[in-house]
Amino acid sequence: MSKLIITGKRKLFGSVKIESSKNALLPIIAASVLASSPVKLKNVPQFSDITNMLEILKSMGATITENGEEVIIDSSTIYTTHIPEGLTKKLRASIVLLGPLLAKFGVGQASLPGGCNIGARPIDIHIAGFKALGISVVESDVIKCDSSKFCGGTVELRFASVGATQNLIMCAVLAHLKTTTIKNCAKEPEIVDLCNFINKMGGKIYGAGTSTIVIVGVKKLNGISYTAIPDRIVAGTYMIASAMCGGKICLKGSLAEHNKSLITILVNLGCEIETIGANIYVCSSGMLGGSISKISTGVYPEFATDMQSQTMAMLANASGTYQITENLFEGRFKHVNELNKMGANIVINQNTALIFGKSNCYMGANVCASDLRGGAALVLAGLAASGQTTINEAEYIFRGYENIDKKLTYLGADIHRED
Repeated sequence: MSKLIITGKRKLFGSVKIESSKNALLPIIAASVLASSPVKLKNVPQFSDITNMLEILKSMGATITENGEEVIIDSSTIYTTHIPEGLTKKLRASIVLLGPLLAKFGVGQASLPGGCNIGARPIDIHIAGFKALGISVVESDVIKCDSSKFCGGTVELRFASVGATQNLIMCAVLAHLKTTTIKNCAKEPEIVDLCNFINKMGGKIYGAGTSTIVIVGVKKLNGISYTAIPDRIVAGTYMIASAMCGGKICLKGSLAEHNKSLITILVNLGCEIETIGANIYVCSSGMLGGSISKISTGVYPEFATDMQSQTMAMLANASGTYQITENLFEGRFKHVNELNKMGANIVINQNTALIFGKSNCYMGANVCASDLRGGAALVLAGLAASGQTTINEAEYIFRGYENIDKKLTYLGADIHRED
């Protein structure tokens, strides 16, 4: 098991390149199955989640060629539509392969997906959407789908699920001349990026970024070269690191409009933030406190649940009293006990955390990551802590942060990885 060992209280200076978004790339990798010729993806980070998604495609027969940050996917060699159970258990996003398999081959089969244990994340919205479009779904130990009677039409999601929106878009895109309308769909930037990718291949998708998306099916999609959007969660995490540690850093290749709510919080806590082109500059004294009192997570453009843990780590180290309500995942407060072990004062009441913030509250400790974003929160606390912090089970963190130890070291942190 991997560990991260951090000696805190070092200011951060310099620049860090923000890699392409994990949450954008995973469905884009799945959508490469739709192409009739190879797809080239650029600026692909070495996240374990992305590695696992590529391994799933390889196990199904796809030809994957990796050259540094470039990945070429040739799906013409796929020989099975059964997503392997072992790899599926490692990666929740594997479920979005069902949509492109149904579009390209007419059938698909998958086990229930795995991933971080942050609470119930049922796929009933995916299944209900499939059925509404005429897709046959048989549920047992595995999910077996058949799209031979795909009818298109209109489907309204009971919740704006990102994964269900992606699956339904992809299963409809090759239904030639059939029109599919998805209402109450997700609006996240990653949805827009997926639609941009498919449209560049020759798809006809309209309304991405709004609550209604219309897909007009086409006969064929062509392989292209594509670079996914920068990772807004990675960018947000480094912004918080700069805010907590003090100093000044530049996030290279980032999009401020994807992190508006976080930037508002940081400015209210006393940070100076400037955007020049695709670069974001964050300057902080490290002493935080301000007028932000209540934060609630929600679907985009509301505050991202994937930034909740890291923001909580920051607020515990800022003067003042704060409240965070988690509206999406009931298991997303597992990092709280570990933060409290380091000196935070956080009290949980159902889905709300009351944070009694105090500057310089953190002391180094031996802690354990239990999920990706909670692990990132522990890294942030360790950077701001007096003394040494050891984060066990750090492999969770590497699922969504490429070379986080090396990048933070480059900025001036004292952090190293042990395997």
